[in-house]
Amino acid sequence: MKLSWDASFRRAFKQHTRYKPALQEKIFLTLEKLEVDPFQPSLRTHKLSGQLHKYWACWVEYDCRIIFAFTNHPETGEEIISLVDLGSHDEVY
Repeated sequence: MKLSWDASFRRAFKQHTRYKPALQEKIFLTLEKLEVDPFQPSLRTHKLSGQLHKYWACWVEYDCRIIFAFTNHPETGEEIISLVDLGSHDEVY
């Protein structure tokens, strides 16, 4: 599956990795896994509820989550993973 970086995800990525190159590497590794199989056990992917019921979350490290949604590409209709947000548990939920 292909990944699509929303503007909100780009901002959060820049903010959280500016001074943390090790975190940036972990995020890229997680994104590679997400692209291959979003439900790999190491990602701890789970459906969200409440106001975020349209989204899913996966685990980068102890206090870093990626929020995403399964959507269709507007032109091709192909299913893609739209990356929405990145941050600590308290920031993204």
